[in-house]
Amino acid sequence: MTAGPLNPQIDTSKPHPARVYDWLLGGKDNYPVDQAVGEKLPPEARANAARNRAFMHRASAWLAHRGVDQFLDVGTGIPTSPNLHQIVQAITPTARIVYADNDPIVLRHAEALLVSNPEGATDYIHADVRQPQLILDRARELLDFDRPIALSLIALMHFLPDDQEPYSITRTLVDALPSGSYLVLSHGTADQHPELRVETEAAYKKGAISLRMRTRSEVEPFFDGLELIAPGLVPAAEWYQEEPAPENERSGFYVGVARVK
Repeated sequence: MTAGPLNPQIDTSKPHPARVYDWLLGGKDNYPVDQAVGEKLPPEARANAARNRAFMHRASAWLAHRGVDQFLDVGTGIPTSPNLHQIVQAITPTARIVYADNDPIVLRHAEALLVSNPEGATDYIHADVRQPQLILDRARELLDFDRPIALSLIALMHFLPDDQEPYSITRTLVDALPSGSYLVLSHGTADQHPELRVETEAAYKKGAISLRMRTRSEVEPFFDGLELIAPGLVPAAEWYQEEPAPENERSGFYVGVARVK
C-alpha cells in the first residue's frame, strides 16, 4: 500500500529532515547535502536525537505492554533498527503498524526493511503529514479505527511553521481516533539549550529546511483535550515509567503520551 508516486525520485541536491536525522543517529542513508546540515548543528544535536529515539522505544513498548496493537507512525524517517514495529511486535506479534513519510528514500527502505512478523502486519504510505486525510484514508486499509490506535508524531511537527497549521493537522489525525487511543509526540525545543537556538536554526535554514522550535507552552496545545499520561509533558530524558529517569540530562525535545478520552 503506497500513496503518491509509485517511483518517486530522490533529490540528492536538497537536504531532507529524515536524512539529517539519520545522520544524527549515526546512519549511512544520507547524502552530502544532509551531512552538511548535520555538521553545522551543535554537537549536542546527536545526543538529543539519541534521547528522542530512546523515548520512542520506551513509549512504544509501554503501549504494547498495555494491549495497544495498532500503530500509525507519521513522519517515520529512515528505518533504524530497532524500529517501531520491531519493538511492538516483539511484545505483541499480531500487532499492525502503518508508517507514513514523504521522503522517497524512506519508501525504498520501507519496501526492503519494514518486514512484519508473520502473525502481524506492517505497511507504508508515501504521503506528507500536510495530507492528514489522505493518510487516514489509506491507513484504514490496514488498521481498524473502531479499536484503539497509537498515533506517533516523533520529531516531526517542529518542521511545520505556524502558517502550515501544525495544531490543526494534529487535531485532524487525533479526532479520527477512537476512545482509548493514544498520541505519542516529541517536539524540538531550545528551552533547555537556549544558547544553541541560533546555531540550530541557522543550520537548518541554510539547508532550506523550515524549523520552528517551540517552548513548552507552545507544545502543550498539541495535547489539548487529551489525558496526559504521567510524567506528563517533559524533556525526552525524563519520560520513564517503571524505572527512574537519569539525573542531570538536558534534552532538545519535549515529549508526551496522551490518551484519547
